[in-house]
Amino acid sequence: MNRKTFVQQLSVLSAGVCIHTGGLMPSGPAPSAFSKHLKPLGRALELEGFYVWCNSPITGPDGKTHVFFSRWNAAKKMSGWINGSEIVHAVADKPEGPYEVRGTVLQPRPGYWDATTCHNPFITTFNNKYYLYYMGNANGKTNTKRIGLAVADTLDGPWERMDHPLLEPGRKGSWDDHCTTNPSVIQHPDGRYWLYYKSWNTREYETQTGAVRGNRKYGLAFSDQPEGPFKKYEGNPIVDFSKRGNNAQLEDAFIWQQGNTFYMIARDMGYYNHECGIILTSRNGMVWGKPKIAFYGAERYLQQPPAPPHLKRYGRFERPQLLLQKGKPTHLFTTSQGGKYHTASSFIFKIT
Repeated sequence: MNRKTFVQQLSVLSAGVCIHTGGLMPSGPAPSAFSKHLKPLGRALELEGFYVWCNSPITGPDGKTHVFFSRWNAAKKMSGWINGSEIVHAVADKPEGPYEVRGTVLQPRPGYWDATTCHNPFITTFNNKYYLYYMGNANGKTNTKRIGLAVADTLDGPWERMDHPLLEPGRKGSWDDHCTTNPSVIQHPDGRYWLYYKSWNTREYETQTGAVRGNRKYGLAFSDQPEGPFKKYEGNPIVDFSKRGNNAQLEDAFIWQQGNTFYMIARDMGYYNHECGIILTSRNGMVWGKPKIAFYGAERYLQQPPAPPHLKRYGRFERPQLLLQKGKPTHLFTTSQGGKYHTASSFIFKIT
């Protein structure tokens, strides 16, 4: 390694971010074109006393960046997402921040299907209204995770929440009989609203590579209205890595369309490894191609101290969500454990 390359590797921005140079890609799967256009901007929404997760951005009519994110009390540690998360609204003049927290949008509602957590926000707009899709549960466990919806005329609310889930799991023994979660919704050129969701099976089933249980896959449902009712696609699941072996799977998918191509960006869970993100493409939004690397683990973009003992998912980016402006992605919002409070915060990339 020559001196110039060595210095490039060690150069760190004042925010602690390391610029990724084209000649320093890791060995292994080839990077996607998307991965070559990421410029790390750094952490945002570091909130004392909280874990911050699931950062879903949108540009408001005021020209500002509005982010709807999950947070929970740091005393609950990382597992608080499943039994104590709430969804919060923050605003900034620029996508990278700094952000002003405007307040809580959705809290758990005792006695309802979302009694113990509100998580996985996905904010979008259709027909001059704002739609906040999310996941809630009723018992602090994964088997009551359901996708729900809140609707408002403005990003500042008030938000009208549906009293029943938007999408239920499948029948017992089906691939999606455990839960529905991780919503991502688009309006298809055919005029319908397409809801992509994650689920998995409760019981084990056999594949050529052995018994598989809890393998995360993706399904699709359709509706004529953004608030439903949604009908599941008969060809589900549309993304299934279980036959690859080693319980390969994925989660946290975000779907968008550019031109004649549909794109899905997600967190890898064993197709290549558990540290990177993946990107898939499709011509029809149903049949998806082989994934490529969308982004790498945190060590490729920043320098940070060794992981505290209580952070077991340190060093990777999760919940990738895109800021779309005029239909094109301009920023990648992720979440990552760590930061100055040793909890978790958003981490933002500019797409150059």
